[in-house]
Amino acid sequence: MEVDFAEIDRRFPAAAEYLGAIYILLRDYGNVSHTRLAGWVGVSAPAVTQAVGRLKRLGLVQQQRYQNVVLTDEGRSFAVKLLRRHYLVERLLVGVLDYPWDKADEEAKLLQSRISDDFADYLYRRLGEPQTCPHGNPMPGVPVEAKLLAAPKLSEAQSGMGVIILRITEEGEQLPTMLAFCHQNNIRPGVRFRIQSVDQEALMLLPAGSAEEASSEIEIRLPVEKAEHIRYGELPPA
Repeated sequence: MEVDFAEIDRRFPAAAEYLGAIYILLRDYGNVSHTRLAGWVGVSAPAVTQAVGRLKRLGLVQQQRYQNVVLTDEGRSFAVKLLRRHYLVERLLVGVLDYPWDKADEEAKLLQSRISDDFADYLYRRLGEPQTCPHGNPMPGVPVEAKLLAAPKLSEAQSGMGVIILRITEEGEQLPTMLAFCHQNNIRPGVRFRIQSVDQEALMLLPAGSAEEASSEIEIRLPVEKAEHIRYGELPPA
């Protein structure tokens, strides 16, 4: 389905932000309430109600009274293309231009609606057909999508486990200090950790393979509220 990004942006400049959030929330949780959408976008519930009304008039979402928000075919097509562009711009910024990993998301938001389908396709080929964004979130429809979306939260990991970081969720990326914290502590896709201890407030992580005698110097305290937005795979016992 052909989507006119420029026309939608002209008629409702915030459409991209809302449609991207709706798509990701549907993908991660299966439903989108006004409350959850307001928390993601960072606006009031009345502002979300007004925005959803505008999206309905544009034919991009549907919602029955007191029901969750769903995307129309056109709305979903818009969101998929937008998310793909966003991830490709992030890959370009981080992998080619060496732009800081923790800042690429914000820059990609500024550029995602400005590139053409032809350029997005070129980037996809030129970057080696990436399956995820630099933060590990899967491109829509790729083979690894289901596995990455089903991966457990790091906040649910047990003491003594070996884990490999798979992704920092899109919802987590919205938290003001999340990516900076992860970048500073090298908590990113592909990095392995040993869970040293777990309590109600935090997990203590030790980079896998580190010498035990050095653990007090390199142990990382990961607050539970951040660990809830990190997905992991379990490593086999050492």
